[in-house]
Amino acid sequence: MRKILVTNALPYANGPIHMGHLLGYIQADIWVRAMRAMGHDVTYVCADDAHGTAIMLRAEANGISPEAQIANVQKEHIRDFDGFGVHFDHYDSTNSDENKARSEEIYIKNREAGNIAIRPVNQLFDPEKGMFLSDRFIKGTCPKCKAEDQYGDSCEVCGTTYNATELLNPRSTLSGATPVEKSSDHYFFKLPNFSEYLQKWTRDQGRLPLSIANKLDEWFESGLSDWDISRDAPYFGFEIPDAPNKYFYVWVDAPIGYMSSFENYIKTKRPDLSFDDFWKKDSDKEVYHFIGKDIVYFHALFWPAMLEGANYRTPSGLFVNGFLTVNGQKMSKSRGTFIKAETYLQHLNPEYLRYYFASKLSDKVEDSDLNLDDFVQKVNSDLVGKVVNIASRCAKFINSNFNNTLSNTCAEPELVQSFIDAGDSIAQAYEAREFSAAVREIMALADKANQYIDEKKPWALAKQEGQEQQVHDVCSVGINLFRQLAIYLSPVLPTLAAQVQAFLQLESFDFASRKQVLVAHEIAQFQPLMQRVDPKAVAAMVDASKDSLAAAAEVPKVEKKKEKKAEKKPEPKVGEAEIIGIEDFMKVDLR
Repeated sequence: MRKILVTNALPYANGPIHMGHLLGYIQADIWVRAMRAMGHDVTYVCADDAHGTAIMLRAEANGISPEAQIANVQKEHIRDFDGFGVHFDHYDSTNSDENKARSEEIYIKNREAGNIAIRPVNQLFDPEKGMFLSDRFIKGTCPKCKAEDQYGDSCEVCGTTYNATELLNPRSTLSGATPVEKSSDHYFFKLPNFSEYLQKWTRDQGRLPLSIANKLDEWFESGLSDWDISRDAPYFGFEIPDAPNKYFYVWVDAPIGYMSSFENYIKTKRPDLSFDDFWKKDSDKEVYHFIGKDIVYFHALFWPAMLEGANYRTPSGLFVNGFLTVNGQKMSKSRGTFIKAETYLQHLNPEYLRYYFASKLSDKVEDSDLNLDDFVQKVNSDLVGKVVNIASRCAKFINSNFNNTLSNTCAEPELVQSFIDAGDSIAQAYEAREFSAAVREIMALADKANQYIDEKKPWALAKQEGQEQQVHDVCSVGINLFRQLAIYLSPVLPTLAAQVQAFLQLESFDFASRKQVLVAHEIAQFQPLMQRVDPKAVAAMVDASKDSLAAAAEVPKVEKKKEKKAEKKPEPKVGEAEIIGIEDFMKVDLR
């Protein structure tokens, strides 16, 4: 039995969960459930990423404290994850005592090891707000093409990149004031100290997808930059030790939130677990991070370097998912395809989406498309037309004619055994995160089960005198085949699996339990397990998402996307050209 710690990328505590977020969380939850079904000991934690300028400004605009802002959002996030069956063992916040202490410890250890530098940085300062401005809070005229209303880092018209101090006629997007240039001491993490270590780390077997490792080589060739890890007050976050009015940049304490969430889980729920067993340097336990491809830079370079510098173990692997499109295009509020988790749950069964995503996902760093017409067809055809149909066709005979009890013998031992044997390759596909391959194999078995029932025609046999035993045998085999399918789908469809387990009156529903064939076994009365997707419900969901555009447009001062982008941009070396950033990296086809 393997002991595994799994984390998801931390959702930012500044807005709702949407379909694009759910792709990564559902992927991780399926893997966790599958590994547990195989008998492994898996702990699954996450937290809200709760610091940064964007949250501070959003709270100010809403007339509440940052603490109240993140508490409100956390409740919404937990509600949405619960609604989609994403079941964390513990869901925390990076604004915790545990995270503060762990962040300070990791910083101090790196400082003592010579991995921290301090030097002045010239920035634009908003005299009305009394704060330094990041690039995305500044607009002005492009110094090259003279296009107006451009952000402080690049021109969207001519593509030129520049420093904010080069922008002509700059203004603060927060107050409208003309910013002034000021100097401030910033704290830097010496990432180049770890260049040799990281080049080896990123190439360790199983650590990263090959496409990601190849892309990271370009940064090593260009030379890694020192990383600016400080922000000036006012800022919502943790103050840097021995540095008054200097705060950790949000991307310092965010990944440390993986550790602090696990630590808090141990304190509050699992005192039998040991933090050091998982995080000490020589730990033999496994730690995996499920992340989106837009945050690879931080997780594959800064995070392992910080851990190495503080003498902690590094993650066993990074599992990276691509972006989500809807109907072949970027999610759009005007088209109603920017669908919030809450909106989906008001209209559709969450297990529909879990299944559809599973049918698309592999271990490749590929974007996935939620085609709503295909979504309706696939769920109705596969889950309702194939899987659930087996139980509904067979159970009524067992319930009505045979006192809810399966036949005393298995009439098709070879057929049932072939379904049992298929579990090994299905389990391997799950473990390798080849969910689409697992789903294809399960659906091939469902076709085989339906073919068997079609050939035997129990409904016709039931009308023939003296065929009662054959009807009993055929339907009992059908129920056994259905049980195998439900077990194999349990990581994807946990609610359906729980319903099937109750219907079949089974104590265990893990992968090992499949090997015991059900004979002379009493089942409960069959109840409908899943309804067909109604295209009208999908249309209503899209319409409701269009309606939410007006409310979203009322968010004050700063667009959520721009806020996030401003907060989470790696810093270049002072006085040097910036190497390719995460935004440019993600424009590259990684497939």
